[in-house]
This record gives sequence, C-alpha cells and structure tokens, in this order.
Amino acid sequence: MTQRMNYFELAPEAVRMMREIEKYTRKSSIDRTVQELVKIRASQINGCAFCINMHTAEARQIGVTEQRLYCISAWRDCMFYSDKEKAALELAEQITLISESHVSDHLYQHVRQYYTEKEYLDLIVLINQINSWNRLSIAAGNMAE
Repeated sequence: MTQRMNYFELAPEAVRMMREIEKYTRKSSIDRTVQELVKIRASQINGCAFCINMHTAEARQIGVTEQRLYCISAWRDCMFYSDKEKAALELAEQITLISESHVSDHLYQHVRQYYTEKEYLDLIVLINQINSWNRLSIAAGNMAE
C-alpha cells in the first residue's frame, strides 16, 4: 500500500474537528495509560499499523512497559493488567467489533464497576475516536514509518 492522500491538506476542517475530540478525550478523567492501551488494542483489531506505531511510542513515553505493550492482544491471559484496564480493553474490543458482538448489559455493568457513568461515556468517545482515526488512516493509505 502507498500513501494515497494527505487528508491534513485536503480536509483541514475535518481534521481540526477530529483533533478537538482528541483534546476532549485527553482532558477526561480516564487514566492516560488506559487511553493508550485502548487505542493500541482497537488499532490492532483494525490493522492500523500507523496508529499502532504512534500509540505504542506514546505509551512508552508515559512509562508503559514493553511487557504490557507486547501482550496487549492477549490481555485476558495476563496478570499485569489491572481489572480496571481489562474492563476498558474489553469495551474497546466490543465497540470496535460492534457489528459482530454489540455491547451487552453484562459488559456495561462490568465496566461500570470501575468507571463512573461519565467515564463510561468518555471511554465510548475515546474508542470511537481511535476507530475513526484508524479508518481514516487505513483508507488514506498511511504507512508506519
């Protein structure tokens, strides 16, 4: 695949709006580590190398260990992710694959054990945001460098 277009130049207003949502999610009370883990997991599911590369680098900058980065796709079988992180990762998977799995009442209740109603909504916005970036990046032909 090759870079097809520069969406930053072609649609600066759309990119600006997406960045505004990004600013909103950064300011939320969701822990920054959880934010990066969720972004990486959704990007893995979507196959967005550009975003995986970006968010693993950002995760390293905030102190996420290599062990946690390497095992993110197998988070269910790891003891070094907290229950709170696992709840967010499960929600990320279900929303990313929503046409296949939906988000059950059981999952909603499980996530709400760790996150307030507002934080739950902020997680939804965060997960939708990274899925939007993934789809834009893949469709535009962004490559990891």
